[in-house]
Amino acid sequence: MLSRLDLDTFKCFARLRLPLAPLTLLSGSNASGKSSVLQSLVLLHQTMRNHEWSTRLMLNGAAIHMGTVSDVVDKVNGRRTFEIGLTDGDLACRWTFGGDRAEMSMAVERVVVGAATEEGPSVLRYLLPPEPEGPAASLANRLRGLTYITAERVGPRDVYTLEDRQAAPVVGPVGEHAVSVLHLGRDEHVLDKLALPNVPTTRLHQVEERMRTIFPRCALTVQQVPQMNAVTLGLRTSDATDFHRPIHVGFGLTQLLPIVIAALSAAEEDILLIENPEVHLHPAGQALVGQFLADVSHAGIQVIVETHSDHVLNGIRRSVKAGRLTADQVAIHFFRDRDMEESQVLSPSMDNAGGIDSWPEGFFDQFDKDMNYFAGWAK
Repeated sequence: MLSRLDLDTFKCFARLRLPLAPLTLLSGSNASGKSSVLQSLVLLHQTMRNHEWSTRLMLNGAAIHMGTVSDVVDKVNGRRTFEIGLTDGDLACRWTFGGDRAEMSMAVERVVVGAATEEGPSVLRYLLPPEPEGPAASLANRLRGLTYITAERVGPRDVYTLEDRQAAPVVGPVGEHAVSVLHLGRDEHVLDKLALPNVPTTRLHQVEERMRTIFPRCALTVQQVPQMNAVTLGLRTSDATDFHRPIHVGFGLTQLLPIVIAALSAAEEDILLIENPEVHLHPAGQALVGQFLADVSHAGIQVIVETHSDHVLNGIRRSVKAGRLTADQVAIHFFRDRDMEESQVLSPSMDNAGGIDSWPEGFFDQFDKDMNYFAGWAK
């Protein structure tokens, strides 16, 4: 499991050393670097998945479009290179990427795996020195297979394209393959630790039951369109009605569905990156999503989530207090403006009662600020 991410002169970071946990929560103001953390991992992922023998990092691909070298190198401290480092168990890997500022890919100028260093490598497989098995191969497999879900997910559709599993093994960055993944894997069993009781442990039944924990009486059906590589999704929120087209139910259902499908399609040690899972959800639903992500992490899936929701945070805190996850399995990072004199990233700690040891200015404190304002007004 990934335990640390290092970034040097990448986007807004001159130098970042970020501890990672089974469940890592990224918070902070807009444009403070939270998404950049996820994007660094996605750049490795899309290059490894789509360019097996490449010695260049692809800045633009199916998962993410980052532009040119000038867009990804820190403009204050960098020139033409940046570095990404990962610690995975006992293994440490580090890449130095470089290129002219107008280029849309970057050469691997140096790769360090453990104690071995290669300068200007001529042959790489999945951005690493070729090896058939071992810790580096395991890391590459997990990065290749990670799931990245952005905040801007697809909305309701009348018809969803049915994709071959080889072409679309995961739900996709905007959830575009989610219904296809659900349909093709409907009879596959979910992880034992994620399976809810009293319903079959297959994916379709478990996804439906998980959705019900957040949207009571939710039901769904997926049907293939005859003689077409397409499926339809039917949804309802009451046992008294027929299934509706997705456009006729709340946006929250279709925004959360790709996250639930992704989690229940994952295997142990898979990596799940999620931006703003709270989109279009009621506060109570947001808290339940936090608890769900804690369950996903407890099942052995590494989750890194970016959120602006204190309800998601509190859902995770409730899970820790209930013993569904231990405090040392959670990392919380609060990102701030790089121009502040203090650290760009603060990392409050959580105890096993769900308590947090510090609440820096701007860290999920807006409710208290607003209540203090009204209290003063009342006086």
